[in-house]
Amino acid sequence: METIQINDRLLPASVVGLGTWAIGGWMWGGTDNTEAVRTIQSAVDQGINLIDTAPVYGFGRSEELVGQALASQGRRSRAVIATKVGIEWTNGKPYRNSSPARIRQEIENSLLRLRTDYIDLYQVHWPDHSVPVEETAAELAKLLKEGKIRAIGVSNYSVGEIAAFREIAPIAAVQPPLNIFEREAERDVIPYARQHGMTVLAYGSLCRGLLTGAITAKTKFHGDDLRNVDPKFQPPRVAQYLAAVRELDVLARNRYGKSVLALALRWVIDRGNTIALWGARRAEQLLPVKDVMGWHIDDEGMQLIDRIVADTIVDPVGPEFMAPSDSPAERPRFDARRAGGQLNTGFRPAS
Repeated sequence: METIQINDRLLPASVVGLGTWAIGGWMWGGTDNTEAVRTIQSAVDQGINLIDTAPVYGFGRSEELVGQALASQGRRSRAVIATKVGIEWTNGKPYRNSSPARIRQEIENSLLRLRTDYIDLYQVHWPDHSVPVEETAAELAKLLKEGKIRAIGVSNYSVGEIAAFREIAPIAAVQPPLNIFEREAERDVIPYARQHGMTVLAYGSLCRGLLTGAITAKTKFHGDDLRNVDPKFQPPRVAQYLAAVRELDVLARNRYGKSVLALALRWVIDRGNTIALWGARRAEQLLPVKDVMGWHIDDEGMQLIDRIVADTIVDPVGPEFMAPSDSPAERPRFDARRAGGQLNTGFRPAS
């Protein structure tokens, strides 16, 4: 397993991390608790030691399952837990709240659910425009000093917001959406992270399963599965994405002897200092991780990938549909423009 050093207080982290939103069940059609625990344990046992979670994933369920899975056979000591803060929920609807009081409440709840006395990487889930970014940063700086957390990260932040945050507290990692189909972060967030020595945790590396190669035009999604409303999965656009996946799979097999899944994860890792988050729900889904390690996509291969995407997807759309509301009452937004950056009101559509 290839690894990355996020900071000198953490264990080296695997370049493939386990994302546990789907394991939480909410917006993914439910979950099987026993299988979820087995998946997390299998990940750690085969070297996938970075486990990314959040309180809002299943409204606490994902963190509980991570805590349960890591509590046995010394797995906690081998894991890098990356969880999040700053999303509250009412009647099953999430909204942003990064106030110091909310942060204090969330850290204690997360420590209990995760069965640990510290969190390796604590990430602000979404920018909250009703709270000055300096207040949020100052509270996380206190947690870092108190030893409750060992590194700070931010997710879905713009470059301006990251710069403002860094004036108050150090940021070790950023977490934007990033995959072959969704590359907005490559415009500014990733170059900024690279310039300032931050690790990138890329969520959605397999684009909600599209890039596994397992989804077809006949695939049905059940219950509250978010893909029932994801614009990428709706006709006629879904046909374009499936066509791209088929061509990418041919490229992967002919040029590298790999699957499209391995190609997609390797594409993310090859951005440099980047961890690809993989939202597996069953232990067996993690078996192909060995096919992701020990090789690289060459420059010509990267160009061929770009050409396939450009030629097959004529009506692209980004992941902006997933952005949570500022609050149930749509609280007034605090302007966090800093260092020439733009206020991030959610995802910007992919070009």
